[in-house]
Amino acid sequence: MEEAAPLIAISCNRIWEEDGAAKDLLRWQYTQAVATAGGLPVLLPNHPTASRVLEMCHGLLLTGGGDVDPRRWGWPDGGTDWASVRPERDQTELSLVAAARQRGMPILGICRGMQVLAVAAGGRLHQDLGRAGYHRVDHNPRRWRGAYAHLVRVLPGTRLAELMGAGEVPVNSFHHQAVSQLPAGWRWGALAEDGVGEAMEWEGPEWWLGVQWHPEDLMERDESARTLFVAFVAQASTFAAQRGSR
Repeated sequence: MEEAAPLIAISCNRIWEEDGAAKDLLRWQYTQAVATAGGLPVLLPNHPTASRVLEMCHGLLLTGGGDVDPRRWGWPDGGTDWASVRPERDQTELSLVAAARQRGMPILGICRGMQVLAVAAGGRLHQDLGRAGYHRVDHNPRRWRGAYAHLVRVLPGTRLAELMGAGEVPVNSFHHQAVSQLPAGWRWGALAEDGVGEAMEWEGPEWWLGVQWHPEDLMERDESARTLFVAFVAQASTFAAQRGSR
């Protein structure tokens, strides 16, 4: 009998139309990456009860998007793109992280998703990399999404190094914020040339990992991007087997 695909819960973006209508959207690259790696995507709306769906899922993918409300991590005054702040998305994703961590469920955070992981665990962010003095590397070059933007150095002795190998790896990049202070129990997995944290991971046995780049856009050409998603889905399969939920 063919093994059932693990269910991967995926957070969605929230936009507001000119007529005031709200829409929850997701770029197809996320679902394609999960499916290619052997998972079954389950899209979650931005709703207070979304975390209840995790009771039937095996992994959580936090996607990219706009800024996390700075009041969520103790910075009440300006410095962010307030037009992109979506309080209802913040609330949904923070509750998803809490529920997933309580279950010990594998989590992969991408770009904003990495920042949400940090905020949920008590970390802090750079409001804006340029304002924080980071100019040597362009972290938001506004290129084609599949184009490499800069190198990151995967740190030896990390879970990420086990997957991708330690050393320099080219990545794409579309962010103006980044994690500035790691939460307790987390460590850097990769750094950019200017010292900006490009990946973070939980030091415990649970598979909780965030990357600041967008591997879903590199799947067709980049082995390390495929490896990351395959490893995530494999962890979700293991979680499902351990829970006896399939």
